Amino acid sequence: MAKKLVIKVTAGADAPERCSQAFTVAAVAVASGVEVSLWLTGESAWFALPGRAAEFELPHAAPLPDLLDSLLLGGRVTLCTQCAARRDITEKDVLEGVRIAGAQVFVQEALADETQALVY
Repeated sequence: MAKKLVIKVTAGADAPERCSQAFTVAAVAVASGVEVSLWLTGESAWFALPGRAAEFELPHAAPLPDLLDSLLLGGRVTLCTQCAARRDITEKDVLEGVRIAGAQVFVQEALADETQALVY
């Protein structure tokens, strides 16, 4: 079994079920003791900003702010550099604990030993 999990979520409010699945899987993995790195890309980039997760709604799904909080506490959350730039998001704009990094860092994480990568 992989000891690390890297999850790239490309969906936001535009595809709520896919978005919720990514955050749910990541949060469950953190709760299970797995080292998790969640990457916010595409429309999920907006969730790096304060208050944005609270605007997300999906019936019968765990609240996105709760899932994000658990990931910020027990895992790593990264905002894609290009996605941030396209949305004029800077390091001073993001939630505490969110880092901004690019494709090279994602590839390094995804190819590390005993790591499983998932893309939603």
